[in-house]
Amino acid sequence: MENTHEFVEKLKVQKEKQKKNLRSQGEGNPDQKLPNVKHNKRG
Repeated sequence: MENTHEFVEKLKVQKEKQKKNLRSQGEGNPDQKLPNVKHNKRG
């Protein structure tokens, strides 16, 4: 079984990822959704 410190660290990382995902998905509001990635054209 993992120790408490490792568990807490994993929780922190998961929370940060969830926050980032919410931000990029507009937090439930489509108007705030970030635009899709636009790739630079080469040439």
